[in-house]
Amino acid sequence: MSAIIRRIINTKKAPAAIGPYSQAVVVDCTVYISGQLGMDPVSGQLVAGGVQAQTKQALINMGEILKEAGCGYENVVKTTVLLADINDFVSVNDVYKEFFQKSFPARAAYQVSALPRAGLVEIEAVAVLGPITDA
Repeated sequence: MSAIIRRIINTKKAPAAIGPYSQAVVVDCTVYISGQLGMDPVSGQLVAGGVQAQTKQALINMGEILKEAGCGYENVVKTTVLLADINDFVSVNDVYKEFFQKSFPARAAYQVSALPRAGLVEIEAVAVLGPITDA
């Protein structure tokens, strides 16, 4: 049996991990992207402007990680959205649909009791590498 190859993804264009984890890991053709907060990659601080600004920054950060892995938003097949307040669901969707415009990924969304750094939203994703054709 041949070894499965794991590749760690790291880019300075997204915030560094704030714990013992990787920004993303690629195994075979699957990219597992760690939860992204609305943090500025330069300052390491959450962006100002509330949940929509943090959602936009989290998705921009995710895009940089996707690029580093060799794909883009169109390759994302599943996301999980963690919210500090489920009442922000519609506001997050308004930003989310700017990044995912068709063939939407599967998704779960939850309210959690707290997020790292007192963030308002965190988004993780699973993507697949290579060209995708919709059936």
